Amino acid sequence: MKFKNIILDMGNVLLDYNPDAVVNKFCSNEESKSLIIKEFFLGDEWKQMDLGYMTSNEAFEKVKTRIPPTYHNELKKCVYEWDFCMICINGAKEFCYCAKQYGYRLYVLSNASLDFYRYFPIQYDVNLFDGIVLSSEAHILKPNSEIYKLLLNKYDLKPEECIFVDDRKENVLAAEELGMTGWVFENNYGELKKLLKLHT
Repeated sequence: MKFKNIILDMGNVLLDYNPDAVVNKFCSNEESKSLIIKEFFLGDEWKQMDLGYMTSNEAFEKVKTRIPPTYHNELKKCVYEWDFCMICINGAKEFCYCAKQYGYRLYVLSNASLDFYRYFPIQYDVNLFDGIVLSSEAHILKPNSEIYKLLLNKYDLKPEECIFVDDRKENVLAAEELGMTGWVFENNYGELKKLLKLHT
């Protein structure tokens, strides 16, 4: 199979998404850490931000009603400064540049809020990618098949010419159901380069 397009998830594929690092930096004790993980990072507000229906300000105002006032400052830090952890995954940038040199087209398909456009360009030249589709712009979350179809249609891609890379198996399976080749990412850019015959 001759692939032409590489579709990459963002969190834990291109950038390190690590809520534990966030609460370890900003929270004073185990209670506040577990509360903020549960109510913010795993809460409905995070999903609503990823869907593009809620801003960080709105999320903070809602989540703080479920957090003791003594932890509000810690919550505020986590809500507004969580993306400090979003640094390049080891080998990711090298992989992207190598793939481009070999003629592959690169795309990002991510469940991410519009804050993406604040932190992502710090780590990557956005022009390195031939297209970006975010859940917050599509108002659809992976693994809903419609967001994959949106990307394929927007950039006129043939599924059989695409390899989809994501750290979540359910997202990879959804791509495979549409005819793409899936790759569950486990910090294995070396193996992915071998599959795509990228020699450096």
